Amino acid sequence: MTVDWPAFVVFVNSHQSFILTSHIRPDCDALGSELGMANILRALGKKVRIVNGQATPPNLAFIDPEEEILVIGEDVTADDLADADALLVLDTSAWAQLGPMGDIVRTTNADKGVLDHHVGEDDLGAQLFKNTTAEAAGRLVVEAAEQLNVQLTAEMARPLFAAIATDTGWYRFGSASAYTYRIAANLIDAGASPSTIYGKLYERETLGRLRLRGLVLHRTVVEENGLGFTHILREDFDSTGALPSDTEDLVNLILSVEGSQAAVIFVQQQGSGYKISFRSRCRMDCSQVAAQFGGGGHEAAAGAFIEGELDDVRPPVLEAVRAAM
Repeated sequence: MTVDWPAFVVFVNSHQSFILTSHIRPDCDALGSELGMANILRALGKKVRIVNGQATPPNLAFIDPEEEILVIGEDVTADDLADADALLVLDTSAWAQLGPMGDIVRTTNADKGVLDHHVGEDDLGAQLFKNTTAEAAGRLVVEAAEQLNVQLTAEMARPLFAAIATDTGWYRFGSASAYTYRIAANLIDAGASPSTIYGKLYERETLGRLRLRGLVLHRTVVEENGLGFTHILREDFDSTGALPSDTEDLVNLILSVEGSQAAVIFVQQQGSGYKISFRSRCRMDCSQVAAQFGGGGHEAAAGAFIEGELDDVRPPVLEAVRAAM
């Protein structure tokens, strides 16, 4: 599926007041895409508010220096959003990932659109603008700027570079192509500084995150077939001083082990159940494995959520991964 850009241009041009939102546990692709799109729409004279279901993680706060990303129920109410005539969801097409913003999407009178690059989708009652081969939602926002005849500025380029860089593992994943690098070059020309963004992302480690990383590695098992897996429990955050947002990208540590072909991490949630992240550099399609457990994502990276205790959740998930490998 590729984006119907003429229809997207009509969607944008026919509305004046926009709400932008994305998934809970927002990552750089979600946040950067929202901020980049907000500035593109403002360049067209549109009114824009960014409202998410959960707050921006502290380690990613640098991406929003003006603190314009709001949280529903904390910074803004449903009534405050009633005047918008368009709502655009970025980087997800799933009800479960919208969290508290799901109620807004269900009840709004605004016209709805989705700009996303994930394979699976729910019926959000929205126009779908999707390219499932795109390496990041941030790429689609860059393309949207071109289609809307908006010249990239530094305010757009910085969050969009972070969005694409993180969803491609700093351009080292197989999803990064020559086209990805050309987009990156354009963003650098527009004012993004790779060294600054890298430093903000990867050179500000907290002691808590380092301790959590050590715990994750200590628990890692790599089977002879190349399947590596580990887990994080709720009490690990207290014992290490880490934050839930510090689990981002830890699954990729498993793939750094020589001989590993697939990686799975089970992260116990604050309420109940486990968030599961899948990574692959073999024949396994992570999105297909995640779909077996109500999740989704991409061929090389996907996620799901399962209720239950670790001893009940882990066996069927690992068996599904082994079968897919």
